[in-house]
Amino acid sequence: MDMPTNSQQAAQGDSWLELAKTVIYAGLIAIGIRTFLFQPFNIPSASMEATLMVGDYLFVEKFAYGYSRYTFPFGAGPIGPSLHGRFPNISPSRGDVIVFKYPQDNSTDFIKRLIGMPGDRIQMKDGVLWLNDKPIPKVRVQDYVETVDGVEHKVPQYRETLPGGKSYLVLDRDPESPEDNTDVYIVPAGHYFMMGDNRDNSDDSRQQVGFVPAENLEGKALIRFFSTNGSAHFWEVWKWPFAVRYSRLLTLID
Repeated sequence: MDMPTNSQQAAQGDSWLELAKTVIYAGLIAIGIRTFLFQPFNIPSASMEATLMVGDYLFVEKFAYGYSRYTFPFGAGPIGPSLHGRFPNISPSRGDVIVFKYPQDNSTDFIKRLIGMPGDRIQMKDGVLWLNDKPIPKVRVQDYVETVDGVEHKVPQYRETLPGGKSYLVLDRDPESPEDNTDVYIVPAGHYFMMGDNRDNSDDSRQQVGFVPAENLEGKALIRFFSTNGSAHFWEVWKWPFAVRYSRLLTLID
């Protein structure tokens, strides 16, 4: 049996070294993309139905509003946890769907729609959103249909249109919900008011979330790249044919 020569051993060593370098470079590129450009998120709750459903997978644009310490993993940016604010400070647009750190627990990510800008007056009256003492147009559209334990249920669905023309769908599950009538919220400077599209099933700025500091914004939800009906995890490829919601693949988020 022939033993490998020194030159063959050196060539094999070089091949392993090149492979290791390639893996390291690929890992660094992936970390860079996730930290500075686009980060994947999946939707664990129904608070943003019908816009986002449990089982949706999204890409979030990390640079949409500039960077803060919460843009980076574990809230530890390169200039340390003492950093406050954003750089550059790019204001979000009313109606954006945004991923942010929960103000009461910065280890938790939330996703909601931006409704109130700094200085705005927000109130719910009889299920109608009021912004700066004016009602937001709310038009009834086709019911949202969901299946629970094999039974179809219809939920009243409406289209809201914010000043500036941003339009999206909201659900009104309970016309007597406590969240349908609220006090007036005045958004403080440097903060935002967030609401879920599933209005009667959302912990948002009307409740425990409260006003969201600008530095807590992580990025703008941009596109759904994958979606399942809950019967399969992302890695269970063999279940995809019956679990994937094909109509939601690669769709922009309103």
